Amino acid sequence: MKFKLICIGKLTEVWQREAAQEYAARVQRYFPLDIVELKEEKGGRKGDQTGLLKREGERLLEKVPARTFVIVLDERGRNLGSESFADLLSTEMLHGGRDWCLIVGGPYGLAPEVRKQADLILSLSKMTFTHQMARVLLLEQLYRSCTIIKNEPYHNR
Repeated sequence: MKFKLICIGKLTEVWQREAAQEYAARVQRYFPLDIVELKEEKGGRKGDQTGLLKREGERLLEKVPARTFVIVLDERGRNLGSESFADLLSTEMLHGGRDWCLIVGGPYGLAPEVRKQADLILSLSKMTFTHQMARVLLLEQLYRSCTIIKNEPYHNR
């Protein structure tokens, strides 16, 4: 099983890049991880958010591998606790065996077409985070899930 994380935009702050690299390295102790960064479309503040999302969505969907379990991050998605997220990963490992493709949109969210492709629309919190923070938090939760499955002490249950 492998993870592919597709993100709109780059991590602009040094501490974000360092945190993402740290958690990505930790995840890779358990699963191969491929992170794909796609360029943010410009012009969302000028009112063409629909066109912007459509263009980003098309580029995102081009990168989604066939027959993967697609998880899309969206603030209106399903809230799962860390242990429930780990259970989902464990179940998919045992029964589905599909690779996971995780998608983090840009500052204006995701096109409806991307949401329609999701097997799971996931919210990290009822709070709103920047897409850069969402990437770091998602990587941390992937790592946490791995340690929960392996019954390692990181989660402190």
